[in-house]
Amino acid sequence: MKIKFFYTLLFITIITSYSFAQSKSVTLSGIVKDKADHTVLPYVNVVLKTEKDNAFVSGTVTDEEGRFSLSKIKSGNYFIEVSYIGYTTKKEIVFVGNLTDYLDLKTIEIATASTTLNEVVITTKTNEISEKMDKKTFSIKDNISQSGGSILQAIQNLPSVTTQDGKVQLRGNDKVTVLIDGKQTALTGFGNATGLDNIPASAIERIEIINNPSAKYDANGNAGIINIIYKKNKKNGFNGKIGLTTGLGSLWVRKENLPAITPQYTFTPKINPSVSLNYRKDKVNVFFQGDYLYTETLNKNEFVTRNYANGDIINSQLKRNRNTHFTTLKSGIDYAINDQNSLTVSGMFGSEKIIDRGDQPFFNSDYSQRLRLWQFLEDELKTTVMATASYQHKFKEPGRLINAGFNYTFHREDEKYFYDNYLPSTTGTDAFKLISDEQVYDFNLDYIAPFKYGKLETGIKLRNRNIPTNMQFIPGENSVLDSNAGGWATYKELIPAVYGNYVFENKKWEAELGLRIEYVKIQYDVNPDHVVYKSDGYNYTQPFPNLRLAYKINDNDKISVFYNRRVDRPNEVDIRIFPKYDDAEIIKVGNPALRPQFTNSVELGYKTTWEKGSLYNAVYHRFAAGTITRISSTVAPSKLIYATFQNVDKSYNTGLETILSQEFSKLYSLNINLNAYRNQIDAFTVENKYPTAHTFSAEQQEIISGNLKVNNSFRFANNLDAQLTAIYLAPDIIAQGKIKARFSLDLGLKKTIQKGKGELFLNATDLLNTMIIKKEINGQGFNYISNDFYETQVIRLGYSYKF
Repeated sequence: MKIKFFYTLLFITIITSYSFAQSKSVTLSGIVKDKADHTVLPYVNVVLKTEKDNAFVSGTVTDEEGRFSLSKIKSGNYFIEVSYIGYTTKKEIVFVGNLTDYLDLKTIEIATASTTLNEVVITTKTNEISEKMDKKTFSIKDNISQSGGSILQAIQNLPSVTTQDGKVQLRGNDKVTVLIDGKQTALTGFGNATGLDNIPASAIERIEIINNPSAKYDANGNAGIINIIYKKNKKNGFNGKIGLTTGLGSLWVRKENLPAITPQYTFTPKINPSVSLNYRKDKVNVFFQGDYLYTETLNKNEFVTRNYANGDIINSQLKRNRNTHFTTLKSGIDYAINDQNSLTVSGMFGSEKIIDRGDQPFFNSDYSQRLRLWQFLEDELKTTVMATASYQHKFKEPGRLINAGFNYTFHREDEKYFYDNYLPSTTGTDAFKLISDEQVYDFNLDYIAPFKYGKLETGIKLRNRNIPTNMQFIPGENSVLDSNAGGWATYKELIPAVYGNYVFENKKWEAELGLRIEYVKIQYDVNPDHVVYKSDGYNYTQPFPNLRLAYKINDNDKISVFYNRRVDRPNEVDIRIFPKYDDAEIIKVGNPALRPQFTNSVELGYKTTWEKGSLYNAVYHRFAAGTITRISSTVAPSKLIYATFQNVDKSYNTGLETILSQEFSKLYSLNINLNAYRNQIDAFTVENKYPTAHTFSAEQQEIISGNLKVNNSFRFANNLDAQLTAIYLAPDIIAQGKIKARFSLDLGLKKTIQKGKGELFLNATDLLNTMIIKKEINGQGFNYISNDFYETQVIRLGYSYKF
């Protein structure tokens, strides 16, 4: 059945496809000189015409230095005509491609009228599809069915993207790097993606998905990169946009609580006001974006049956009611010093306040006796401050420039935890307080130079990161944690890197070749009195190459091959030594001995376009060494489960991706995304050191899985748009187990009012209330089955106005 399922998906992939077709605007530039003495020629006429019918496209004259520039040129076949009194008119064939915004034709030499000219042919690539196959861009305003929520919710119906346990995945892999405006920040994590469920989508202009990043990006994140672009207007004068979204979730109780615990959240309110302001005059552009998101959420409602090797069966429910306040403020100024130099200074403030109140009762096999009741309060305040300065120098040749940037980030985690443990005869309370202050300094210097056939990108980057952490632990009566669980630890990270990336394009071929070399030094200093862990660290110097080679079959069809090598470094929370309750009987703890995971990826892609549709197919394979995964184990005679990250050697991810887009009429268009993959984790044996040294072994795990997304877009009369989205997630493997299939249906309506300045929307996620997380976990000495009926169904109503 697995083989049949796999080949069925392969067949579907072969017969369908997708591409996001749009035409790039390119700037052509060069310099005109006298062929005899090589002096520059001012005031020379330069005209661009179509090769097919000799139609005029654009024209200009050279400046006093002999330079010319033609902007907003669409992809296509042209010739450039250079004429001047006393000189013979010269024509050169030009192919305008789509891999770069600038083409530098360098020097064009013209001779006096008595000179016989030989034609010089300049070849660059032509392609109406401007987007490279490694990068896709999506506008948030077009995502009607998910408007008004968080970024994590907004990206769920984008191609390649899924979510699981609050983490974003690309093609079934959660090793994703998330950037904000091209930079890593503490809001989304400097390691793998975090916090996306608490950032309002109202602050975002668009999202870029980069499956095969080039060498100019940090090497971290083997699954790829998601780049979140914040709103920033650049219209002249004073303008802006205000908006308000409200909603309700948990519209009914999907499964009743176990006896004698506090009620589940129902009819949970959501509110998201936002404002975007901009003022531009002469050389100055001032911008501001402010968003506030308040939500009440049934964040978890998991019913679990645990079976132990000695025959014991325990039933439990973990219910978590969450209140979240999230504020983001971003402001800055763009200053054009002159035509060649500009400066941008900006700042961002983020405040995330989360209060969780939860219950976890434990019952025997037939629910006749309550064995234990565990209640908790978690109070977290996360504060982020960022300051950014970027300087750009443009050379006289358009497209040739230097960018220099400095970014400072401060991020504080202030967390308090209180856990009441009610046993038949005793009651105890554990209390924790954790403070973590993260400081990150980033500096980058980048140089870009356009050529006749492409461009060169090169640069350096330096990062210094420091995270001191302190935790106070006050154990209560019958606490399951040791009394020395608290203390201090300091994480230090130094990463200098250098990169070079060359892009080449001509009439039939595209190529991109890059190399990034990173030196990484990690030191994790641990309280010397810690009962288990000691200070640890590592360093390496590693190359991270990337390659893309593409052949253009014709104007509408192109085939590409990709290769890159990337790394996933353990994040600080993955190695943090302080134990933390995941639930009453699952203890999460870090592992300072954790080491990076290195991944090699290859991909073969094909895309085509036609008049009202487009097509993308890809076959990909990833091979990871030193795979990082969380291991859950027990230490006899205790039934506590300890969850610790470990390197478990090799894993593989092989898949097929298809995206089909078709406009059937002005009323209806369809977008289908199919991703089928095979995941495998080799058999392994590791040693967990906490709470005492013990070994854990697992057999090889493999599964064929995938997901299917169907977006139906409707455009009715009177400026009314609608979107109906269906998402199916097939069963998949997780650490030591499987997650079962999931399905949801989302609906959105949007109407433009007030002569295009106003907009109303109404949407509902998980209309049928079918998105239930079902897991099966097999540990050493135990297994459990869980069903999580957390909040997925939300109805939102929103309004925005542009002025």
